Formats: sequence, structure tokens, C-alpha cells
Amino acid sequence: MMNPKVQSILSYIGILWLAAYFGGKSQRNDFSSYHLKQGLGLLLFSFLFGVIVQIVSIVSAPLAGTLAYAGIFFFIVMVIGIINAANDVKKPLPLVGELFDKQFPFLDKENNTD
Repeated sequence: MMNPKVQSILSYIGILWLAAYFGGKSQRNDFSSYHLKQGLGLLLFSFLFGVIVQIVSIVSAPLAGTLAYAGIFFFIVMVIGIINAANDVKKPLPLVGELFDKQFPFLDKENNTD
């Protein structure tokens, strides 16, 4: 079992999102649900971006090289999310966070009565 703050921090670290999701279901609250949504959204968005970069690299190698540097953006946003979670701040991630606020209803506290 992990407390909501640890769940919130782990939710931004790729594969550890699963540990945060499954390891703390009984102690999940609105704060940890919020950060689980933000973390999952960032994970899916960065994965989709990676696929697009791979497709673009097949078509135009120079453009893909430039897009690869945009991966730094995802790292910076991840660090911002971790800092927000560690400081008990419920704030959307820069540029992409508002896209995830209403997504992933299975993560809402109301839906988790386990």
C-alpha cells in the first residue's frame, strides 16, 4: 500500500504509473486520481509523439532529427508534474495538462469503491 502523495509522484514516471495505479487503489483520493490522469495522459501523449517522429523519420530524416529534440519537452513536463505532486499542488501540466482533466474516468475516486 502506498499513500496518495507517493501515488501522485510515481504517476509521472512511465512504467511506475502501473505501480501507482495498482499499489494504492484503497488509499486513492481526488489528489492522487488527478495526478494519475495527468501522468497517464503525458505517457500516452509522449508515446503517440514518438510514433509520429518515427513515421516522419521514414519520410524526412532531417525533420525527424529536429523533432527528436522535442522529447526534452516531455522530460521537463514530467519533472514539473513530479514537483507539483511533491508540493501537494493540483495544477495541470504545461500545454497538455488541460487535455487530460476530463479524460480517463476510470481513475475518478467515485468510480473506485474497491
